[in-house]
Amino acid sequence: MAQEDIAAQEQAQPGFSIEKIYVKDASLEIPNAPQIFTDRTQPQVSIELGNFAQVLEEGVFEVAIKVTVTSKIEDKTVFLVEVTQAGIFQIRNVPEENIEMIVGITCPNILFPYAREAVSDLVVRAGFQPVLLNPINFEALFAQQKQQQAEAAQSATKQ
Repeated sequence: MAQEDIAAQEQAQPGFSIEKIYVKDASLEIPNAPQIFTDRTQPQVSIELGNFAQVLEEGVFEVAIKVTVTSKIEDKTVFLVEVTQAGIFQIRNVPEENIEMIVGITCPNILFPYAREAVSDLVVRAGFQPVLLNPINFEALFAQQKQQQAEAAQSATKQ
């Protein structure tokens, strides 16, 4: 087989690689410090998660997940942590219908442990017990998003 044929075959192979993983944004707020440190009441912790993606160039995507952790005692905020963990991923020679799943499931699965560590680190540095985020099933979230989009499209066509 000619050298060019081998090179062409290799280029046509599906490819996925991580180019860069980074913290795109991180913030920590403790609006009721220092008084909040003397309150021994167990706080309520809520977690919000979002993810988004954008095409940077042909076959190169930035994918990010944003995690917001809010800890409250009654109506007082103990702390608020927001971390946007991002990555640049190269996805080559993959059918268009599969790219959405890679960007919506595979990439967030790769990014989540980094976001989890960043959140825990910020909370500990703020003087609180670590917040360990439970694993997230991004496949189920992706399926849920798809179902909601389908239902929204269906209701839009009925009007």
